[in-house]
Amino acid sequence: MLEEDLEIAIKIVIVGNGAVGKSSMIQRYCKNIFTKDYKKTIGVDFLEKRINLDGEDVLLMLWDTAGQEEFDALTKAYYRGAQGCVLAFSTTDRDSFEAIENWKRKVEEEVGPNIPTCLIQNKIDLIDDAVVEQDDVESLAKRLKLRFYRTSVKEDLNINEVFDYLAQQHLKKIRKEAQRETDEIQPTRQIGVFNTAGGSANKSVSNNNNGANAGRNDTITLQPNKSRVGKKKSAFFSNCTLI
Repeated sequence: MLEEDLEIAIKIVIVGNGAVGKSSMIQRYCKNIFTKDYKKTIGVDFLEKRINLDGEDVLLMLWDTAGQEEFDALTKAYYRGAQGCVLAFSTTDRDSFEAIENWKRKVEEEVGPNIPTCLIQNKIDLIDDAVVEQDDVESLAKRLKLRFYRTSVKEDLNINEVFDYLAQQHLKKIRKEAQRETDEIQPTRQIGVFNTAGGSANKSVSNNNNGANAGRNDTITLQPNKSRVGKKKSAFFSNCTLI
């Protein structure tokens, strides 16, 4: 794990207009159930699921936010701290597609523009009733630079892939941050040839057995103790030979 014995928790918000299938999506993903009955989400619903991804134990906390404008003031508060976002629209609802950019802006106002995000076209099983052209969807995804998935909660199509992608993007992000922090705190150590303060830069040291002359030379070469290096690699050397 990235930190031994610690579970990685990722908060993901699912946003979009009402009735596009946000609640059904997290119900399918977390509980593997599906119902055709529509029930409007009042404010925010929450489910979680534990998965193992790339050898990491990950807890996904999924926040299903209401899509109606009357809940805007309430749901925006739940965007804060999100580490992944699903922008959802329905194949059979043109207005939900046209609202995607507005939903993206709302989330970014709360969490910033660098949150891992994907675009999903839900209810792809109703493609015969589609009111959104595929060229329009692909053009939007390209313009917004978003990973795009066609999903069907009913058929359980691409649901796992959506959340696996967002989790992977977050893992990549924290690994990069951890590596950058390690690089910043590691001091640079150099062992080799050094110039002494009192000598001329044009003089060099000859390899001889007269140790008494070493102090008068301008350059000294430091060599690591061979027995120490042979047992264990280290950036430090306990003994140095003056040549």
